[in-house]
Amino acid sequence: QVQLVESGGGLVKAGDSLRLSCAASGRTFSTSAMGWFRQAPGKEREFVATITWSGDRTYYADSVKGRFTISRDNAKNTVYLQMNSLKPEDTAVYYCAAARIMGLTTNPQTYYYWGQGTQVTVSS
Repeated sequence: QVQLVESGGGLVKAGDSLRLSCAASGRTFSTSAMGWFRQAPGKEREFVATITWSGDRTYYADSVKGRFTISRDNAKNTVYLQMNSLKPEDTAVYYCAAARIMGLTTNPQTYYYWGQGTQVTVSS
């Protein structure tokens, strides 16, 4: 069993930065790939970023590539999403998730634990 709790969301202006954190409990965290997804009002949940169990590889959605950075600290059971140069279209609820596998995955079906989400709002 893994429980995930996101934090760090808020209201910012376009061009600002935010750092989201996802604290995990449970012994499987360090052997699971992790991901960040987001869901904007009226839209489906979409993939944002993923990181392998060891943190050696990452992968991003084209819409955030070069602006967002995913990282993890297995000693702290925490995964992060550093978001720079935020845009109004980044406004969404952001969810972290733990995958059933150790490698990179963008498929939500491969994630079996999800956090409750944290709201990010970017004003223009």
